[in-house]
Amino acid sequence: MPIASDDEQFLRLTLIPGIGSRSAHKLLSKFGDVSALFDAGEASVAAVLGEAMARKFVAARNKVDQAAVDVALAWLECEHHHLLTWSHAAYPRSLLESGDAPIALYALGDLSALQSPAIALVGSRNCSQGGRETAEAFAESLVNAGLVVVSGLALGIDAAAHTGALRAKATGAKTIAVIGTGVDRVYPARNKTLAHAIAEQGLIVSEYPLGTPPLAENFPRRNRIISGLSRGVLVVEASMQSGSLITARLAAEQGRDVFAIPGSIHSTFHKGCHHLIKQGAKLVESSQDVLEELGLGASSGTAVDAKTQSDAGEIAGLLRHIEHTPIDIDSLVARSGMNVDELVAELTVLELDGRVESLAGGLWQRID
Repeated sequence: MPIASDDEQFLRLTLIPGIGSRSAHKLLSKFGDVSALFDAGEASVAAVLGEAMARKFVAARNKVDQAAVDVALAWLECEHHHLLTWSHAAYPRSLLESGDAPIALYALGDLSALQSPAIALVGSRNCSQGGRETAEAFAESLVNAGLVVVSGLALGIDAAAHTGALRAKATGAKTIAVIGTGVDRVYPARNKTLAHAIAEQGLIVSEYPLGTPPLAENFPRRNRIISGLSRGVLVVEASMQSGSLITARLAAEQGRDVFAIPGSIHSTFHKGCHHLIKQGAKLVESSQDVLEELGLGASSGTAVDAKTQSDAGEIAGLLRHIEHTPIDIDSLVARSGMNVDELVAELTVLELDGRVESLAGGLWQRID
């Protein structure tokens, strides 16, 4: 992309340790121009940040690694490589107005992904197969309805959300991955192919400088960007320890809608979703529920029901009748409408696939 006149100064600002977005907001509000921050005297900076912080800022700004700046400037000369600063026309206004917006966003891919309304779709890294299928199906349906799906490129629900969005048939279907490393790195490595597909059919964004490794503290912080880019956050599956609950909390603080898909009361995969619903999140059973709440009307495709959007085949459909509490064959026959021979045959396939297990007394239990 063309390099703006203040890009180098913004790059330098992102490389100053200890200067986060809130401090940058204060400084830019005071001095009005990023270049002025590098010329301002310590006393002027102290009037904004206090004496101790001003001393650190002035000392650090004069020691910014110019080699790192040069690497970033060279990276920006490549096609589809972008630096979105607060003065850039493409910087998402919804994020800027949400509070604590990053100083700059490094972006890889198609900036048009930022122009459509977005929905964040998140959940646990350690999720069930059913959760993956739910995430993929909801993402595909929501993108076909005109939304952009935003997630975090993590394993589990995040990866499934991006995969479903990329599978959508709608013209201009897009997905945005917000990552906790530099945009020149892929984490986790097994999502490398997925990341490349997102860069071609969507956008990868990060507030972290090029080369930033996967530091644990960066991932919770990037969640405010996921929610800030979106009109709402849909949590598909989440344990009580899931980082997606952080995203949901941030979304609520930013005035976004929070949605959650319920599940079995016996499943640890859904404890976080049930907690959110108790806290006021909107219970979601279909993609149409999300669209109507956002005022976007009917989906152009088929609305996805959380109880039925598994694989197209009958075997996957059978899974919705099997819970994490044991159930007998007679009850499954009544629930599914299948005869005993068909039911046993399909249960055997599911057992071999590691999705259900047989228990003593002719009982069956879902284990994914």
